[in-house]
Amino acid sequence: MATRLSQHTGVKKMSDFLIRYTGNTLLQNHQNPLVRYGGKVYSQNEEDGITFEILRRLKVVDGVFAEFGVGNGVQNNTLALAALGWSGNWIGAQDLAFDTNPSQSNILNFHFQKAWITKSNLLDLYRIGLGMIRRSQCDLISMDLDGNDYYFVEDLLLSGATPKIFITEYNGRFLPPIKFKIDYDENHSWVGDDYFGASLASLVDLFEKHHYFLACCNVTGTNAFFVQNEYKSLFGDIPTEIQQLYASPKYFLTGLDVSGHPPSLKTVTQIFRDLNSGHDAAAH
Repeated sequence: MATRLSQHTGVKKMSDFLIRYTGNTLLQNHQNPLVRYGGKVYSQNEEDGITFEILRRLKVVDGVFAEFGVGNGVQNNTLALAALGWSGNWIGAQDLAFDTNPSQSNILNFHFQKAWITKSNLLDLYRIGLGMIRRSQCDLISMDLDGNDYYFVEDLLLSGATPKIFITEYNGRFLPPIKFKIDYDENHSWVGDDYFGASLASLVDLFEKHHYFLACCNVTGTNAFFVQNEYKSLFGDIPTEIQQLYASPKYFLTGLDVSGHPPSLKTVTQIFRDLNSGHDAAAH
């Protein structure tokens, strides 16, 4: 038994090493310079590092975020922004694994709403969240709901939401130029197959209508980063063709950068304690 356990441990260590090596090689040698900045704080993959580099180019230091679909709050695309001191709001169907306002401060720089998101309540939830933190607009929105994402992105953009950066999950199954999106179903629940979301080409068409360009897809082929056209001159070094920006699904690389020890709820709780007690939310 001891020998079998030792062999199993050795195989797992080798597998983990190969995954990290493959992921880091893809990051370092990617033709899109933005991908090379990939790194993980609390994102599922290396989205945090890409976000930080885009923000650096835009010279955005402090801002407001909104995220739709945040799981239990410990792993998503905007927790790292909360750690930076950004104000923001989350909306999702799961309970959070921690208290977001442990100081019981009257200052509210972060708000969470537990809700099943549909086209009929999306905009109200978004506006309520901004109102609770006394903001009128977001600098960054992230959408990851494993289903109706295309329709929710469309409604937000049509409503006048103009984040500088919009991160959204895409269905990497469909190579550009294939156009695909699932039928809208307010009861849709992803079952782990390829029936979810929309293809990258469909999302690019949608965002182009609202004056955004595709800046990056993360290396695992999960999330696409769209940036307002007014900042396009800051990204002259990235490819311009969708085929070069597209990343195929490499879900086996999930967790390619473990970033040290597993996250502690004490750490995350402190992030939100500091956020909701450190400074008042300014008008935005």
